[in-house]
Amino acid sequence: MRVQLQIDGAPQRAAEHARELAGIGADGVFSFEGPHDVFQPLVIAAGVAELGLMTNVAIAGPRSPLHLAHAAYDLQVYSGGRFRLGLGSQIRVHIEKRYGAQWSKPAERMAETVGAIKAIFDCWEGKAPLNFRGRYFTHTLMPPNFVPGPNPYGPPAVLMGALGPIMTRTAAEVADGLLVMPFHSARHFAERTMAAVDEGLRRSGRTPADLQIIGQAMVAVGRTDADLRAAIDGVATLIAFYGSTPAYRPVLDTEGWAELQPVLNAMSKTGDYAGMRALISDDMVRTIGIVGTPQECAAEIGRRFGAHAGEVCCYFPGYRPSAGDIADLVAALHRTP
Repeated sequence: MRVQLQIDGAPQRAAEHARELAGIGADGVFSFEGPHDVFQPLVIAAGVAELGLMTNVAIAGPRSPLHLAHAAYDLQVYSGGRFRLGLGSQIRVHIEKRYGAQWSKPAERMAETVGAIKAIFDCWEGKAPLNFRGRYFTHTLMPPNFVPGPNPYGPPAVLMGALGPIMTRTAAEVADGLLVMPFHSARHFAERTMAAVDEGLRRSGRTPADLQIIGQAMVAVGRTDADLRAAIDGVATLIAFYGSTPAYRPVLDTEGWAELQPVLNAMSKTGDYAGMRALISDDMVRTIGIVGTPQECAAEIGRRFGAHAGEVCCYFPGYRPSAGDIADLVAALHRTP
């Protein structure tokens, strides 16, 4: 199984961190759109290490498909064909209040964004004139002096992050790959995610070979009781944050914890993050996250995704595992079918 690790998004640290992750055996790095830009750390990493590069995810709603296409196309050229464009929709409150953008029908809008980007790529590749006309975007003008020409490495893959059945189904219909939301359980992935994938492929007339599935996991890795305690606490804090979001309730519902979601949501509005964390049991961490030694974590990731995904993005939220533990986890995952 191939392994992607998150790169430090701070521009002054991205180069050193990319070299470190390459040194411990990672196959690639992904950037997160949080406190820093999602593209810049990958530009930096592209120049210092031979790693795969992926946005995970670039928020599509506030951006024009043309902006996304340019950034992706140029990164694909600069990296020598190592870039993939991962897109996500975010939730309404962030789109409207953090990005200052408009919110509407996220799955429909995401599908149109992917279609528009691919139409722009086709134009630049000389396959077809630009004539994309959708509900949200219209792209019909591309004079020759604005065309970068065919990409020597081919257009980058366009992936979609998804959790709910509609967005997951949409990803299976239109995208080159699905980034499985890290907030999930083995049961949710097997019963709900894969059912939506199958439906999307059926609707679009595509086959499983047309869609790459990339698993994602919140990993609490450690060898000592103290290290595992710190790791579990870090993952639990992120689970509490994700669990407060109404759109993520189906995961809790699958495991019989649906009543917890409105409680977490109410506490998040008062800023009681410590109280939210206290509601997340170790059993919840082991169900939604991945917990154990490097070898145990690799085995659990293989059991959860192995039949459907040959690649995983590992997160280590809220704590810092040792470089040795990460290296051993990567090595164990490389041995996982």
